[in-house]
This record gives sequence, structure tokens and C-alpha cells, in this order.
Amino acid sequence: MQIEKNIYKIKEKLGEATLVAATKGRSVEEIQKAISAGINIIGENYVQEAVEKHKYLTGKVTFHLIGHLQRNKVRKVVEIFDMIQSVDSIPLAQKINEECAKINKTMPVLIEVNIAEEKNKTGCKPEEVEPLVSFISKLTKVQLKGLMTMGPNLDDTEKLRPYFREMKKIFNRLQKEYNLSVLSMGMSDSYTVAVKEGATMVRIGKKIFE
Repeated sequence: MQIEKNIYKIKEKLGEATLVAATKGRSVEEIQKAISAGINIIGENYVQEAVEKHKYLTGKVTFHLIGHLQRNKVRKVVEIFDMIQSVDSIPLAQKINEECAKINKTMPVLIEVNIAEEKNKTGCKPEEVEPLVSFISKLTKVQLKGLMTMGPNLDDTEKLRPYFREMKKIFNRLQKEYNLSVLSMGMSDSYTVAVKEGATMVRIGKKIFE
């Protein structure tokens, strides 16, 4: 089975890093094959797509939101997701806290950082990370676990190293004070570089399902 082979090859290169299967556009059947091959976390980009899959996969796999989250979608997100990797502002964090309080749920989150400060990408700026970390640490229903970044789209993945290194520096600076454990960075074309630069979690879609 190709999915099983792909997952095995990827895990060989991950060391201690956690594998999240990015399942945007993938069928429930494909995801079930990945689960059978050892995947226990999936990352979804779109709320409505995740809602449909959740009907069939609830209890079988952990759901992470890895796409941009609009505040008007927060209520539905906190109902079905187990982690939100894309918190990028104080108002969004506040909204998540409010909606979680209504259903008495504590939501683990990552702060998404736009490390290359690209105008067409979401995520907070590097200098905004510490104030956001400080704010989230005071919330009662949101539990900050770490940081996430996409990294710029570059033709040579080696050129991503400086960005991943900068993320690791930010992570290291905040890790002890705020008890951070997750640095989510690296995708299908860049995960090996990301792991070498300190990623504890990678999000891979194409390399699993190709």
C-alpha cells in the first residue's frame, strides 16, 4: 500500500518529531488508510471540510486546525478540533477563550508566526509573538503549547534554514518561561530541513498521499 510505504519513509527521517498528516482535499477513505498506517493526528485547513470528515472519523484521530481561522468560525472550530495551530492575534485568542468557556473546554493552541513577514500570508510578525504569548498565558480556557510557521515558498528548501533557525531562536527564548513544547514547521518539501533546525512537529500532505 503506497500510503503506508510513504508514511514509513517519512517517519524514518523524523526522529522525535510528531507527524501531522495534512488532509486538505483528501477523502475519508484516504485518511482511514493513513490512520491504519499509524497516523493519529490530521491537519485540516477548512472548517466546513473538517466538519464533514469529523462525522466519520471522530474518536479515530486527533483533529488540528492548520489553516487560517476567522473569528466567525471559532464556535464550530472549538467543538470539533483538538488543537488550533493558527492563532495569530489577541482578538482571535480572546474569541477562542470565550467560545471554549461556553462548552467548558480547554483548547491547546499554537501561535502562527509569519516569520518571513510576507504580505500574502497570515500569522503574527516576529515582534508580536511575545505580547501574544503573554496574553494567551493569562487565559483560562486556552492552553498555549508552542509556535507554528509556514515559511516562505522558495525553490530551494535549503534557503529556508535561516527562517527555521529564527523560529527556533524565538521558541527557545520563550520556552522555559511559558512551558512551550511544540515547534510546528516544515511540510512535504521542507520537513527534513525543518527537523534538523529544531521542529518538534511537521505537517505533511503531498508526500503521504502522492
